[in-house]
Formats: sequence, structure tokens, C-alpha cells
Amino acid sequence: MAYVSRAGGQPVIVLKEGTTRTRGKAAQRNNIAAAKIISEIVRTTLGPKGMDKILVDTIGDVVVTNDGATILDKMDVEHPAAKMLIETAKAQDNTVGDGTTTVVILAGELLKRAEELIEQKIHPSTIITGYKRALDIAVQHLEKIAKPVKLEDKETLKKILLTSLASKSLGFAKEHIADLALEAVLRIIEERDGRLYADKDNIQIVKKMGRSLLESELINGVVIDKEVVHSAMPKRIVNAKIALINAPFEIEKTEFSAEIRIRDPLKMKEFLDEETRILKEMVDKVVSVGANVVLCQKGIDDVAQFFMAKAGILGVRRIKSSDMEKLSRATGAKIVTNFDDLTPNDLGTAGVVEERKIGEDRMVFVKDCKNPKSVSILIRAGLERQLDEAERALNDAIMNLISLIQNMKYVPGGGATEMALASVIKKEAPKYPGKEQLAMLAFAETLEMIPRILAENSGLEPVEILTELRTKHESGQHGYGIEVFSGKVQDMFKVGVIEPLKVKEQALKSGFEAAAMILRIDDVIAAARRKETKPGKGGPESSFE
Repeated sequence: MAYVSRAGGQPVIVLKEGTTRTRGKAAQRNNIAAAKIISEIVRTTLGPKGMDKILVDTIGDVVVTNDGATILDKMDVEHPAAKMLIETAKAQDNTVGDGTTTVVILAGELLKRAEELIEQKIHPSTIITGYKRALDIAVQHLEKIAKPVKLEDKETLKKILLTSLASKSLGFAKEHIADLALEAVLRIIEERDGRLYADKDNIQIVKKMGRSLLESELINGVVIDKEVVHSAMPKRIVNAKIALINAPFEIEKTEFSAEIRIRDPLKMKEFLDEETRILKEMVDKVVSVGANVVLCQKGIDDVAQFFMAKAGILGVRRIKSSDMEKLSRATGAKIVTNFDDLTPNDLGTAGVVEERKIGEDRMVFVKDCKNPKSVSILIRAGLERQLDEAERALNDAIMNLISLIQNMKYVPGGGATEMALASVIKKEAPKYPGKEQLAMLAFAETLEMIPRILAENSGLEPVEILTELRTKHESGQHGYGIEVFSGKVQDMFKVGVIEPLKVKEQALKSGFEAAAMILRIDDVIAAARRKETKPGKGGPESSFE
């Protein structure tokens, strides 16, 4: 039982039996310890020389990755504070696509230092205020060290993508995957109210086993995971005129129960002939507007298939709604819901529409579209795990570039940005009151952990590296970071290790918010856990402990 107080010597029961409650410093220590453990798990994956994790789920499926978001997503975590940290990493992944490991490391280190300050009798609210002041200084200074970039500067854009892909297990295919991501994003960019905008949903990623990563390709159009509906239909149409139809190519059934009584056998033939005539009229309508490819979201009747094949039309049926939208953006076709409304102006165009066999499957490729606003990337690899890792890497690269498009600025990588911000915060901290100043200095020390961990994961001597970095940054050389492959401190702008400003800014804000949220908790009330019991033994299927 959980008791809160005793009134007149009698226990007052407020919480259910089995409920546990942890309060005060014990609750804070517990939450901070859980967050630190999550941080420790992913810290060895940071950087191009970070280690991989192997994750095995309850049914034995194996995932090998060093992607922070994937590691955290696959872990079956129980502790509420740890879950909060994982949710923060997921939010970072959904918002900007990269920096998930950095967020978790920052939050874990901020909490670690907060714990030390709490032991010195500093209130959590004071610590959070100091952290917030340091964050504001960091965000302001980020803008000062950032450099602008233009969409025409493909060389710089590619360097940003290669920085994101450096830690991925892609081998010699990094450059090729970076090129695919760059071209895909550049094709889907559009201008809205004077600002550039790109939606990741307009890039379709299709994975198929076989061949190598270097044979992955960008398709200026859409890949439909369906085959041509009739064997007599053409399997390849050049200069395709495409009709997108969200209506059944069938005789529609009534919504209510109906019965037709035919007493004369000759009338039966007339009835069937009428069905055939209606279907032929549908096909004739498609032919009359000049379409030679029909992509249908609903079904296509066997009789209609025959007439379409006879007219030389390529048809595909039961296409997903999301794919229909992508096809509309890629080909310029309008999705029509009524055959009577179909006009030549509703048709889209594509250089080629063809059925291809990829591995064991047959797929329809709508490609060589003019100025497509939706494209596809077909990833090939010899192993399923390599396919999955390539997809994760490609997603990160695409989201990195989309994040860059929001403000078209980039900052140095290799721990240079974190060292620059730490240096500025240390200089500004003495201007603020005593206890807040300690929290600000703790924030600066947390930022310095990023280059330290990069050095550790690369087998370098962190003390020597950090000493050299501090010297460079105190003299105002804010581009200097760790070039992990040479093991030297170099100007990251010159060596091309650069990252989008938006990714860094979001990582700092998310790391602070996660740490602040966990620090504010001083009471954890956990309900009784549900206990599963085997059915068939006289008891219910589940009960409470």
C-alpha cells in the first residue's frame, strides 16, 4: 500500500497498492543516473571513427549501426527519464535528421555536471537559469561563426553531405550516395513566399537486394512497386502521356442490395454486352484524350484490361495514394476521380514508362520526367543490413541538406563549433552572479566534451588535442577542430568538414531542454506494473502486482 500521511493515527491511503514513489534528491539522482547511462551507450559512436552497436530484438532480428537515433529507437528502455531522452533524440531526428548522438551526449553531460552543482547546494532552478544564459550566448555566437552558401555552390553542399556520411558504414560508396542525395534535393526545391522549401516526402527511397551500393541510382520520376496488369500490354512506352485515375475501371456495384430478374435468355446476353460496352467507353475515353499510360488507384476489370491492351495502353492498378501524389508532382498530371472529367490538359508526361525486373520483383519505372518535383532513389546492396544502413545514411544526408536550405548557413565540424562556443561562454560567464556563473561554466565544459569524445573515439590523446584547440580558439581562430583521419588540429573550413547551422542550433537547444526537463523532476510516482498470467489456469489473462 502507498500511504501519504496519518490523520489521528489512522493511515490515509491515496495511491493504489503496489504504487512506488521516489522524492527529492533520490528522485533526481535516479533520473540523472538513467540519462547518463543512455549517454554513455551512444558516446562511443560519435564521429567518423566511432564504433558500431549490434542490437538484437526479442525475436532475434539483428541490427548493426552507429546511428544514434536507430540505436535509441531499437533499445527497449523502461526508465521514464531515459525514455524522455530517447524522445528528444527522435525529435531531433525528425526535425533536422542529424545530430541525435550529439543531443544525447550534451544532455547527459549537462545532467552530470548539474548533479555536481546540486551537491554544492545549488538549486536546480538556478542551474537551469545559468544553462539558459549560456545557451543564449551560444546561439548568438553561432550566427557569427557561420558562413553563407548558395545552391549553385555544389562543391560546398557536397562537403556538408560528406561530413554527415563520414560516420556511416558505406565504404567507397560515400561519394556516390552524397551525389544522389544532393541531386535529389536540388530537384524538389521550390520557392514559397520568397523562401526556399523542400519536403523529404517528395523523395521516394526504394530498397532492393542485389548488385552493389555503387549501382544505386536516382530516377527523375517515381518507382511503382507493381507490375503491368495484362501480359498483352506493352512493357515500355516512350514519350508517355499519363492519365492518373482515382476511380475504378470496373462496373460499380450499387451501395444497396439490388436484384435483377431476367426471364428471357437473350436478354442475358444484352445485359453482359452492356457491361462490356460501358467498359469499352471508358477505354475509348482514355484513348480519345491521347493517353498511352493509365495509372489507376482502384481496380481495372479484366475486360477493360483487354481493350487497353488492344489499344496499346500500359496499365497499372491499385497504386498507393501516396505514390499517386508523387506521380502527380513528377509528371505534372492531375488526379482525376471521374472519367467524364478527363481532358488532354489533365495528362502528365514522362520520357519513359517501363516494367523492369529488380531482383525477384517486377516494378514499373516512370522516369525521365521534365522538371520533376518528386524523385526516387533506388538503393542496391548485397546484404540486407547494408541496405538498411544505406537507407539511414541517405535519410540523414537528405535531411541535412533540407535543414541547410532553411537558412543557407554552415559552421565548422570536428568539434570546432563546440570549442568556439565554450570559449565565448567562458569569457562571458564572469559578468553574471556567482551561482549562475558556475552553471554557465558547466555548460562550457559540457560543450568541450564533444571534441574530447571525438579524440577518444579516434584513438588520439584528448588532453593534448584539447590544449591545442583551446589555444587556437582563445586567439580567435574559431574554425579549428579535429581532423580525425590525420589526427591533427586543422581549420575545418579549409579541409571541408562542415555542418548545417540549423543542425548545430537544434542540437544545442534540444540537449538543454532535455536536461532542464529532467532536472525539474523531484518526485517520481510509478503505478503498479501489469503482470501477465498464462490463460487457462483459472485466472484472468492479466492482473496487477
